Amino acid sequence: MTFDAVMRDLKAGQFKPFYLLHGEESYYIDRITDYIAEHALREEERDFNQTIVFGSDVTTAQVTDLARRYPMMAERQVVIVKEAQNLKNWDQLEAYLEKPQPTTVLVIAYKNGKVDGRKKIASLAAQVGVVFESKKKRDYELAGFITSYLQAKNCTIDNKATLMIAEHIGADLNRMSSELDKLMITLGEDRRVTPDIVEQQIGVSKDYNGFELRNAIANRDILKANKIVNYFDKNPKSGGPFLLVPMLFGFFQNLLLAYYAPDRNNENEVARWLELKGGGWSAREYVTAMRHFSGTKVMQIIDKIRETDAKMKGLDNPNTPSGELMRELIAFIFH
Repeated sequence: MTFDAVMRDLKAGQFKPFYLLHGEESYYIDRITDYIAEHALREEERDFNQTIVFGSDVTTAQVTDLARRYPMMAERQVVIVKEAQNLKNWDQLEAYLEKPQPTTVLVIAYKNGKVDGRKKIASLAAQVGVVFESKKKRDYELAGFITSYLQAKNCTIDNKATLMIAEHIGADLNRMSSELDKLMITLGEDRRVTPDIVEQQIGVSKDYNGFELRNAIANRDILKANKIVNYFDKNPKSGGPFLLVPMLFGFFQNLLLAYYAPDRNNENEVARWLELKGGGWSAREYVTAMRHFSGTKVMQIIDKIRETDAKMKGLDNPNTPSGELMRELIAFIFH
């Protein structure tokens, strides 16, 4: 099931006897777990009917014993196992799922990995309850997450501000949501997040960031590109040149794919081809860059980025500073 489907059922008051929540992204696991903890029972019912334990503190046998209890003066009881990846002897949980207690909502929150789909527990869980895999967001999905998160709270955001936040924070959705919540506190009556607000509140320069570097490269503005690289080199708080390498790799990797788009001169078509969530504007730089770089040159640049990344990590590089390596990379891209 998708996150939206799980939440839709929960908000409709449809609580299943069992939830197996697993995956690499803890944000969605926490959201579902917290909603069940806050809404499956009335506040006055929780003292006797809600139990929250951690996988490192209990055995699977103790979890199943808790789950088999009957609720006290309530329709159901809730048992939540956090950090369930630390549980041992999953076969005992499988035995419980063959005949689960219908008045219990048992939540298994398994983080930082997936339960092996070949195990019996996965099929049993799907038969009696909900199995939800929380996947890490890919880089190109972050802009859509930011926009949707703010829209749900009656806020809007500029396209440039969206990319500034996505590149600065990355795919840590818990940190991302926390930063967005802080931003919303500072908004005025128009409830709009602008690059200026991002610069002031998160500390990302609106002029010197990955978004602007991509723009400079796409438009073959070598002066602007070098200014941005020098800024990152001289300002360690920006993340340094190391922050730029994965961004550049992702950009040129997408650019190589863009050459195979059915209509590579159409921004909307390229955006669909690359599965970019922002529509035509999100593909604008790729369309522009295809006019300035050949497919062969893009493949050479990707190889050079890999080489630069390796040298920054100390491979075959005794003493060249990371800033100098980045300037060499920029020179290679433009020449």
